[in-house]
Amino acid sequence: MSSPAGIDPRGPRFGATITAIALLVTVFLSVPLVGAPINADAPGYLLLVILSGIFLWGTVGGVQQHPYGLFFAKFIRPRLSPPAFVESPAGPTFAQSVGFIVTIIGVFLYLVGFSSAVVVAAAVAFVAAFLNAAFGYCLGCEIYLLFAKRGITFGLEKPGTPRTSRPGTDHSI
Repeated sequence: MSSPAGIDPRGPRFGATITAIALLVTVFLSVPLVGAPINADAPGYLLLVILSGIFLWGTVGGVQQHPYGLFFAKFIRPRLSPPAFVESPAGPTFAQSVGFIVTIIGVFLYLVGFSSAVVVAAAVAFVAAFLNAAFGYCLGCEIYLLFAKRGITFGLEKPGTPRTSRPGTDHSI
């Protein structure tokens, strides 16, 4: 029997945990950048650039091809019981886009002279990742659902995948 279409919702939550930790490190590393001259070699800035690239990877390739998703599928998912439900990858993929936009804005604003941009962008992205990691609340997914309810899916809904929904809520499209 083939596996059901959709993704195990624990995969994006696993990725959010790694992302939240990396973003928290970025916040701490970038605090000294506030008020200092722009330094494109600063560890906090470089880590935000790397995280932007990882978000871009998840945006372009989808969460199934994201490095954390691949790791989860290969090494963690086989050790777990089947998920209670599967979900469309559209919401988590859109959430990767939101993370990319937030972090890349921080990268560019820092380069043009806003020394606090790295710490602010990393902190904003950290809050979203932490909400998903700790509570299973994907802020980017919820934003996606607001669009999807109005028929705007950005081409992310694919035939054969489950409808985007959150169990126990009226957030299905």
